[in-house]
Amino acid sequence: MVPGEDVRKKIASFIDHTLLSPDATENDIKKLCEEAKKFGFAAVCINPSFVKLAAERLKGSGVKVCTVVGFPLGATHKEVKSYEAAKAIEEGADEIDMVANIGALKGKNFRLVYEDVRGVIEASKDKVVKVILEMGSLEKDEKIAGCVLTKAAGASYVKTSTGLGKGGATVEDVALIRKIVGTGMGIKAAGGIRNLETAYSFIKAGATRLGTSSGVNIVKESQKAG
Repeated sequence: MVPGEDVRKKIASFIDHTLLSPDATENDIKKLCEEAKKFGFAAVCINPSFVKLAAERLKGSGVKVCTVVGFPLGATHKEVKSYEAAKAIEEGADEIDMVANIGALKGKNFRLVYEDVRGVIEASKDKVVKVILEMGSLEKDEKIAGCVLTKAAGASYVKTSTGLGKGGATVEDVALIRKIVGTGMGIKAAGGIRNLETAYSFIKAGATRLGTSSGVNIVKESQKAG
């Protein structure tokens, strides 16, 4: 499948340039930010301790600072997630990728799932909140419930996975999410997106953002394709 010229030209604007490794250093984050500015990525996605650094490096560039909350398990108290989100916004984050409470979702404790997401949204004020549902750990009915709850809570995006769980993004999951949430929400596909063809398949299925650590290679591949 060969991406159309319009997608190739704007592929960078779909990408959250991601570095969530526990051993990432300040120099690694500085390099990530410079690459994001050079290639025009939508955002960098980093761990919370680097938000302030990234915000300083990206100021005025148009590249957003995205960080994670409740990462990677989603099993912390909802009050802790809300505090983590508020702290990240205070330090300069533009977007929050929170991990939903997957155990609560599988256990059909839908009130907790909703309150968990809603608390982070309220703590994040008017910022973009993406909710990670770790689709590889869910049955189809659980995926549907998670999408419905996420939309009801007022999230900006559903995100497919942390990239560290059971499998990454799938085209089928992205298509299912789009069918459930409609056209008004964003979808972020993450996990296993390493080349232009894969990136394009997710965009075609309905993804509006791609979380990947291979953004530079994808953009270079798109430039060669052009």
